[in-house]
Amino acid sequence: MDRRPIATRNRKWAQATTAWLAARHVSPNAISVAGMCACIVSGIALGATSIADYRILWIIAALGAQLRLTANMLDGMVALASGRDSKVGELYNEIPDRVSDAAVFIGAGLAWGGNIALGYIAAILAIFTAYVRAAGKIAGAPNEFCGPMAKQHRMFVITLICLYSAVTPRSWQMIAFNDSKIGLVTFGLGVIVVGSVITVMRRISRIVQALGA
Repeated sequence: MDRRPIATRNRKWAQATTAWLAARHVSPNAISVAGMCACIVSGIALGATSIADYRILWIIAALGAQLRLTANMLDGMVALASGRDSKVGELYNEIPDRVSDAAVFIGAGLAWGGNIALGYIAAILAIFTAYVRAAGKIAGAPNEFCGPMAKQHRMFVITLICLYSAVTPRSWQMIAFNDSKIGLVTFGLGVIVVGSVITVMRRISRIVQALGA
């Protein structure tokens, strides 16, 4: 199978959850959409942190990002377990992911300590990394999931920042550079942007090698 390598698929809880969902005829496409909705909520919660200093918003954002990853894993597992994998399922696997990336990174750009320009750039690059993978597959190469800033890595950075921000005062969420300060979210978005550029370059290189060019 030309699938993203996810070690968690072999965990007992993941397999048990898959069996439970498949036995109840839960649609894999519905799981994909649910993951997208979780990430939209995450993006809204992130953006709301610039309006209200409620730590629960950071926790909601972290949970939304992780639920997105869980849904992304379970939709494929349920599809295979129930024999409901299809070409339409590939659309549901890809399109909600792009909406999720846009929602969470634009939300992060609007968050307290964020930077809207970096948020939009991170969203564009996240979508572009997926585009490069899809373009490579269309050209005849295997799906290329390498990082250092693949989907799970991007969500990991966002989750770490959210959890840290949920338990620390705002004064601890600023990073000093000489005489200036930037928000932790801005720093995280910068890491994601740089990592995404490297990821795009690595994926293009590996796809070119796979195609024998």
